[in-house]
Amino acid sequence: MSTKLIAPSVLAADFANLQRDIEMINQSEADWFHIDIMDGVFVPNISFGMPVLHAITKHAKKTIDVHLMIVDPDRYIKTFADLGSDILTVHYEACTHLHRTIQAIKAEGMKAGVALNPHTNINVLEDTINDIDLVCLMSVNPGFGGQSFIENTYNKVQQLKALINRKGASTLIEIDGGVTNKNASALTESGADVLVAGSYVFKSNNQLETIKDLKAIVNP
Repeated sequence: MSTKLIAPSVLAADFANLQRDIEMINQSEADWFHIDIMDGVFVPNISFGMPVLHAITKHAKKTIDVHLMIVDPDRYIKTFADLGSDILTVHYEACTHLHRTIQAIKAEGMKAGVALNPHTNINVLEDTINDIDLVCLMSVNPGFGGQSFIENTYNKVQQLKALINRKGASTLIEIDGGVTNKNASALTESGADVLVAGSYVFKSNNQLETIKDLKAIVNP
């Protein structure tokens, strides 16, 4: 049984104390930094850009998991590699030539992730799943933190796991949005490997304990 991973979402951090929050993740039992890049076009919100990502990667001591919620992500693949991204996830809905984009990400030495919006069926990955290192299932509509979890996500995780197994792929399944101690166990039992937690971690009174508890829940 492989260890289930926790990836705190930096979008929910306190931007006025970003270094403090990065150090907290470094010291915690979390596995990855999950960093959302939004352009205000693909999603109705703008998050941070290259300078902030550069500042994060300078201090972060764990895997940098970058989630691009932007149109035409191909323009920036090399930039994100240069900034220290370990995993680069693009949205299926934003890629006209998904296979080519995946290959371009890998050519820059990063792992390639593909994110699916809540309305997108996992069948769209049938032809590319063997090339994908990670599939990020959005369990809320992308753009804003703090939204409620979409219950249909469990079914999607199971369907995706079945596809991965059927194709003999080694793709990881990541869940992004509304993850808490209430649904973490059911998600990993359904087949999820990585849980992104934003507001749940950063709005808690003891962030280190919250991460530790989540990690214990998914790795009983």
